[in-house]
Amino acid sequence: MGNGREGAEGQRPERLGPRRDDPRRPSVRLTPVEQKVESLAEVLARLFVSRGWGRKTERLQLEQAWQEAADPAWRGDTRLLGLRRGVLEVEVRNAVLLQELAQFHRRPLLRRLRQLLPHRTIGDIRFRAGAW
Repeated sequence: MGNGREGAEGQRPERLGPRRDDPRRPSVRLTPVEQKVESLAEVLARLFVSRGWGRKTERLQLEQAWQEAADPAWRGDTRLLGLRRGVLEVEVRNAVLLQELAQFHRRPLLRRLRQLLPHRTIGDIRFRAGAW
């Protein structure tokens, strides 16, 4: 039968891969399970958000930076409340210390905190009276 496809002995040449209708041929379509596969980064990001671990890590970094920037004499009388809209809020137990921090130490503390936390935007520090 001379269609030009047969080899020297009248047989078809070997194919490089399985035929289109061969069940062993890899499927181009993704199964529903394969369509739902996510990258590890996406899964971890959702996990961190759902558990609140990202906020805890940020809080820990803020507290560590405050401990390093603040004078050791103030640490027992100050407590970091948080960072809201670029304003670091610090609770101060002693009214005299509150005035001293606000009047004399705000700018040096801001400079130091900005050095320690370059990835965070700290525009100001607000000192509040408090007791705990």
